[in-house]
Amino acid sequence: MSKKLFSKFDIVLFTAALMLTGIGIFAIYSATHGSSLGNTSGTDYYLKQLVFALIGIVMVVVISYIPPKYISRLSYIIYIFAIFLLVLVLIFGKTINGNKSWFYIGGFGIQPSEFAKIATILAVANYFYRGDDEKPNYKTLDIIKASLFVIIPAVLIKLENDTGTTLVMLTFLIPMFFWAGVSPFLLFAVITPVASVILAYLNPLYLIIGLVVLIIALFFFKKGIVLSLLVLVLNIGAGSSVNYLYSKLEPYQQRRITAIFDPSTDPLGSGYNVIQSKVAVGSGGLTGRGFLQGSQTQLKFIPEQWTDFIFCMIGEEFGFIGAVIIIILYLIMIYRLINNAYITKNKFLSLACVGFATIYFFHMFINIGMTIGIMPVIGIPLPLLSFGVSSLLTSLVMVGIALNAYRHKDVFI
Repeated sequence: MSKKLFSKFDIVLFTAALMLTGIGIFAIYSATHGSSLGNTSGTDYYLKQLVFALIGIVMVVVISYIPPKYISRLSYIIYIFAIFLLVLVLIFGKTINGNKSWFYIGGFGIQPSEFAKIATILAVANYFYRGDDEKPNYKTLDIIKASLFVIIPAVLIKLENDTGTTLVMLTFLIPMFFWAGVSPFLLFAVITPVASVILAYLNPLYLIIGLVVLIIALFFFKKGIVLSLLVLVLNIGAGSSVNYLYSKLEPYQQRRITAIFDPSTDPLGSGYNVIQSKVAVGSGGLTGRGFLQGSQTQLKFIPEQWTDFIFCMIGEEFGFIGAVIIIILYLIMIYRLINNAYITKNKFLSLACVGFATIYFFHMFINIGMTIGIMPVIGIPLPLLSFGVSSLLTSLVMVGIALNAYRHKDVFI
């Protein structure tokens, strides 16, 4: 009985998600302890998180039992509904911290862009699903069509002024293309212009080195002089456009980028949270100051720490050991998501799991990175830990679908 249960249920993934959710509730309690936050008692935050965590766990179990064919058939409907919500929030949404991306219903904030992540991944996965026996033979038009599934919600989310979620939407496209069997050269041609922009921003010399490496790589691809020159020109154009792109950013976004390299340039503005967060993490030492004992956390030096900066509470009160445990739990989840993508015979769910793994990795890498001052503060939560109903439920639904892939790993749609 026990063996049969574990053969159908990914207990490792479920346990890791459960542990992170539980730790998140304790972290939110500490970050809001003994304070009144606006019109809301600090206690209300962790209680809301607890209630929706329990609802989310029930959803995880229910979703894991749904036949995959129904998830696949509903994917486009879910996607259209998500697009509808993104348009609706642009018209009727509430603006918070400069982002018009929230509905408020009965005192609860709902962020459609969070649900759009799942909807888009499912739509892309369903588009690439061609039958289990058919070998992929994707054309450039297929890539364009699949990209539109992501570009449409990404543009709508950018119009909400939510840069962080916009970037998240763009990150899972390449891994899903790769997993679907898209030509490595096409992926190479898409990725390299982005790399050229980053290199040019860091140092023009880095861009020159990158272009030399690009030329060598194009030689080994042996795709013909015209196509190779096209890719080279795209990279040169992308690298040369950095100053123009930078000038189009909002002033606060420019300050955030500058603050990555030197938070002291704006210590009371864009660099403030990073400076205070680094103090909190650094003061935790090896084992931390103890639960409810962190001075930065308890004295509320970091604004809204229970959301995007929840990790610095972990670092301060549970120390290096606590921070490492959190990272290990995330890495276990990402490993299990990729493992489930690998073992399932269902291509649709396999692609979905790769998308989910990418989202978890990107959120973890960027969020923890911005907490310790090595990544830009772009306002994305730490999955399962940060306070937020939409983020929590979205993260748990992804776990539920991944458990579904494990349960039905021998089932074709």
